[in-house]
Amino acid sequence: MDRWLWLKKYLPAVQNGSRSLVDVGCGTGAFTMGAARRGYRSLGLSWDKRNQTVAQQRAKICKAENATFQVQDVRRLDERPDLAGQFDVAICCECIEHILDDVKLMQDIARCLKPDGVLLLTTPNLSFKPMAYDNDNLSTVEDGGHVRRGYSPEDIMRLCQASGFEVLKIEYCSGVLSQKLTSLKRIAAQMTSEMISWPIVLPFRWIPPLFDAAVTRAMNWPDYSITLVAKKK
Repeated sequence: MDRWLWLKKYLPAVQNGSRSLVDVGCGTGAFTMGAARRGYRSLGLSWDKRNQTVAQQRAKICKAENATFQVQDVRRLDERPDLAGQFDVAICCECIEHILDDVKLMQDIARCLKPDGVLLLTTPNLSFKPMAYDNDNLSTVEDGGHVRRGYSPEDIMRLCQASGFEVLKIEYCSGVLSQKLTSLKRIAAQMTSEMISWPIVLPFRWIPPLFDAAVTRAMNWPDYSITLVAKKK
């Protein structure tokens, strides 16, 4: 929810289908569908065939008619010339930390964008504090785990300089209250089940959007994600 609230700030509602968006590493497709419901022609890309099938079914249920999904290994976006220069906006949320060649991924995303196209990216903040059941062990191969702990603002700047992006804003999201709520859900899931853990935390879901930013600043607590708004040069 934190990431979607951040994305929404930079995804103003548009006339139905008037702007195009690609969701690179779309996971279960929630952001692809969210963007589609705001009027964007949205394409979600992920390697997971089952996830993409389920996402397309959910898009129909959610009436996100402008959302489509394709099976695509995002490490090989350069093998898709049909995507070059096609999109006004690209989003890439909690994906790049799983990719060894992060510069190539950024360059490939830039190639998919139209001139002056915008990238909205989130990834773990290098300074984040582990939550319940966080695994700090990094993968040395791309096996689905994190290949790096996270990124600093300096890391983000260097990535953009190497990949043809101009940094517009670097921000953060998912503060201390959100992190504690996530920890509670994980603990509840371990003690009960994933299905039961959701109603346990549901009564508290309204708290982070209202108070997270202020409490996080007061406690000087690092946000979990660093966020980037960048423009293709």
